[in-house]
Amino acid sequence: MDGRTREGDGPAEGERGGSGPYEAGRSAARAAAVRAWQGMNTLLMERHNRRKTVADALGMSFSRVRALRRLAAGPIPLRELAERMGSDPPYTTVIVDDLVRRGLAERVANPADRRSKLVRLTEEGRAAAARATDIMSVPPDALLDLDPEDIEALDRIVAKLLR
Repeated sequence: MDGRTREGDGPAEGERGGSGPYEAGRSAARAAAVRAWQGMNTLLMERHNRRKTVADALGMSFSRVRALRRLAAGPIPLRELAERMGSDPPYTTVIVDDLVRRGLAERVANPADRRSKLVRLTEEGRAAAARATDIMSVPPDALLDLDPEDIEALDRIVAKLLR
């Protein structure tokens, strides 16, 4: 065989194929996937972006809101918080310092490694993280106005994508 699973099935993964009905179908599916992805980006990042809403409601930048939401699961080392946020440790330190100054987080001894500290939310920080989650979780009216079957189909598709 030449890298195909069966004769005529089309190119194996990672190969670019020739032409024919298989390629035309893949090309149409890829174009639809690009449109869907662009549409999701438009919906989430432009039309229904909750970042400004939640940042304004909590009186802080969205990067601090993200840190609060990551810390809501429990105390973690600063380096792990940086990894979860996709930021470097020095910038994450600035964010944590601000959360500590606001009384939303604190640094505590790490029982597993006395040389390091954990960052954990205070009671006020947990309340702020919960408020942020509430704001970020409100679906837009346009989504709620869809037929229940469409909402259920979208839910199934998104669950597949998140696996």
